Amino acid sequence: MLDAAHTPEFTEMTEITAAHPSPDDYTHVKRAVEYLSGNWRDHPSLEDIARHTGLSPTHFQKVFKRWAGISPKQFLQAITLDHARTLLLDAASVLDATYEVGLSGPGRLHDLFVTHEAMTPGVYKARGEGVEIVHGFHASPFGKALLMVTEHGLAGLAFADPGNEREALDDMMSRWPRAAYREDTGATAPFADRIFDPNCWKEETPLRVVMIGTDFEIRVWETLLKIPLGRMTTYSDVAEHIGKPTAARAVGTAVGRNPISFVVPCHRVLGKSGGLCGYHWGLTRKQAILGWEAGVVGTA
Repeated sequence: MLDAAHTPEFTEMTEITAAHPSPDDYTHVKRAVEYLSGNWRDHPSLEDIARHTGLSPTHFQKVFKRWAGISPKQFLQAITLDHARTLLLDAASVLDATYEVGLSGPGRLHDLFVTHEAMTPGVYKARGEGVEIVHGFHASPFGKALLMVTEHGLAGLAFADPGNEREALDDMMSRWPRAAYREDTGATAPFADRIFDPNCWKEETPLRVVMIGTDFEIRVWETLLKIPLGRMTTYSDVAEHIGKPTAARAVGTAVGRNPISFVVPCHRVLGKSGGLCGYHWGLTRKQAILGWEAGVVGTA
């Protein structure tokens, strides 16, 4: 008689589970990324990384590849500064190309197939007064994600570590303090499903995004949408492309205030030397996103 571990039903269920990242995968991956970020120059072995996460090498390898679609070694290559600098070599030409092919307006702007609009300056100056924002927390490949949605589309996406959900919500609400807020995970769930599943990134069903910010910030965020998956650019290049070549510092501030993390890919902006610099939702998470995207590019 076969035991449960050898029944066809059990085998099939195991294969399905292995093909889909678990919400708990990021907990282990985060520990690995934190370790790699401080030790990548030493080229740590699989055994070294697994030991730091508390998993066996075999189990860790499976968890990591299920999460990222690439091995820990490939991920390490994806987040090294040398690799980042390589990706920067053609950053200017990448941005130039988006303008040349007519991607300076709404439409197919990048890998997530985003169509966007900006709210009037008056809405921003009124600090969101008269706008209802529905919010909800959802599992994502990068920990708990907070999504904020208006009748016009996605207005905010933030991340929170366990126990810091209230802090993340307060941070986002402070951007539009006079808006009316309502929790409704049922309303925000379709956005989470659409955003974090590459199989749903389809041109015929673009993600609707609404930007609420100053005119300058919106120009910066629109430019970020033009950075393709698997590529990076610099603050100075963004400044050049919005016609403000001396405003790299102001661009950096606008990038840091981007309210729609991941979708508007501020994580793809680096320092001029190729350094990863900071990230509002944590440098470890920025490294994780870049590595995860490298896996998406590799399997596309």
